[in-house]
Amino acid sequence: MNIVLFTHPSFLTSQSMPRFAAMLSDGMKKQGHTVEVLSPKPRFFNIPVPAQFKKWFGYIDQYIIFPRVVKAKLSSYPKETLFVFADQALGPWVPLVSDKPHVIHCHDFLAQRSAVGELAENPVGWTGVQYQKYIRKGYLSGRNFIAVSKKTQSDLHDFYGSVPPVSEVVYNGLTGQFLKGVAVTMRTKFSEQTGIDCSKGYVLHVGGNQWYKNRQGVVEIYSAWRSKHDIGIPLILIGAKPNKRLLDAFNRTRYQNDIHFLCGIPDDLLKTAYAGAAVFLFPSLAEGFGWPIAEAMASGVPVITTNEAPMTEVAGDAACLIARRPSHAQHRDQWALDSAMKLEEVLSLTVQERENMVNRGLENVKRFDAKGALDLIEGIYLKVLEKKI
Repeated sequence: MNIVLFTHPSFLTSQSMPRFAAMLSDGMKKQGHTVEVLSPKPRFFNIPVPAQFKKWFGYIDQYIIFPRVVKAKLSSYPKETLFVFADQALGPWVPLVSDKPHVIHCHDFLAQRSAVGELAENPVGWTGVQYQKYIRKGYLSGRNFIAVSKKTQSDLHDFYGSVPPVSEVVYNGLTGQFLKGVAVTMRTKFSEQTGIDCSKGYVLHVGGNQWYKNRQGVVEIYSAWRSKHDIGIPLILIGAKPNKRLLDAFNRTRYQNDIHFLCGIPDDLLKTAYAGAAVFLFPSLAEGFGWPIAEAMASGVPVITTNEAPMTEVAGDAACLIARRPSHAQHRDQWALDSAMKLEEVLSLTVQERENMVNRGLENVKRFDAKGALDLIEGIYLKVLEKKI
């Protein structure tokens, strides 16, 4: 099979999308297929201009220059070529090959839902609404889709207005080796490498600054828990450098000395952090899939997450569930207190109860096998190419 894989340009700052695209490209090559990766080059983006214009110059590369490059190449591809889009946000390019065999991977529709006013926490301005309409018009010209969760598939069907000719769900496969370790050993190692005293355990969160990650909610829950329990185990937040929203929450808490932000840490230290945590706290407002839930469970750590899809899809019956953080500020203090009670429940588990919860998590994540995911994706690709749909 000859695959042409469309991906986001390298000059964008996303981390998860390049990882997914690399998984597809490397995986299909290992399966014996030919893969060519196509993405815009930073011609205009590299022109030295004030920061506020960078985005618009990047759009010239993506939506004016790149389509011309693709059109010039199309005639050179063999008939038995499958065109694959690593993300539905690449929708503006879909019409270029909508009359050829193609597959569009769908991760989340949060930007799309925000643009139509469905997510109060993420208001979108006029230009953002127009941009999302442009993306939507593009991917709606497609016919064949693979979603990373049933929630994402449901959102796709809502925007599509019906069920597309091909609409499948393939859960992400875990990349990297996340393994259960001896907690005491992992905490000692983590303490030595960070200089933070984690000998008694710690509450862990892993995530970026996207609004839906709800990192400020992590701080609020931790603060509410500390206000009720005289236990000084730290909170470790691994991810991007704190933004204003997170710093505001940090500045409001009395427990600043026990809250630590770690940015740009190596993968080995991240795996150590997972394996040594007392609990993994992931109160996300929304997700496309929710990688960290699976990563934490694979590391043998109890997980607390939100009781809405797709977090519940990934967590199965192996996590402790809390309510979604309210969009109205007057309800958030009570939410933090209620969530803190759940945090205390998990931290107070007996040795046997904790082991039972960990074992449920380890069993649950067997569903997210990287090779199995690639096999399923390959099967869908072959079906689409064979039927020329």
